Amino acid sequence: MKSDVIRIYSDLRGRGEALAAAEQFIAYHRLTGKNALHIRLLTEELVSMVNGIMDGFRGDVWFESENTPEGLRCRICLSSDKAVDPVQEEQMLSVSTSGKNEHARGILGKIRESFRVSAQYSGDGVDIHEYTTANTWYQMGAGTVEQAQCWSLRRYQENLGADHTGEAWDELEKSIIAKLADDVKVWLKLDRAEVVIEKLIRL
Repeated sequence: MKSDVIRIYSDLRGRGEALAAAEQFIAYHRLTGKNALHIRLLTEELVSMVNGIMDGFRGDVWFESENTPEGLRCRICLSSDKAVDPVQEEQMLSVSTSGKNEHARGILGKIRESFRVSAQYSGDGVDIHEYTTANTWYQMGAGTVEQAQCWSLRRYQENLGADHTGEAWDELEKSIIAKLADDVKVWLKLDRAEVVIEKLIRL
């Protein structure tokens, strides 16, 4: 099933509707206890990512589910097809002390940043390529699926290997989204940017 699509903005207009849609999704599938809590928390993480992502941002949030032999596969989705004027980005960064995007910290910050870059430069893809090749963390989770670039949290974790030390693993350990989601995929498409959080619920 697919839920209604909720419009959400960088100033968090639409947040209440998105969280209400999560509750409807939970009720529809009769999820309780830990399963319901995880859907709520993952939805809150996705919605919080939108806050301040870029000036004038708007996107769509919706929920999907699919019955599989392993259980109920739930997806919490965020999509935007709005290209942003790079001048807006420069104005945004100028108010930062460092002149850099301060949101690009931690695993959620990295997901937010890759989504922002894709949404901002959805016109020709040139800057997307420059961004993805310049960031080692992105390359560690990157792949090509259905002729589009896709960063996967699961692939990133696998490529970090057995060395569970250092800043990268520290970020994962502190991340709610990394602990609760089975995978997070960031799709860098020419016409839009998408983030999909996947959670498998074994009923």
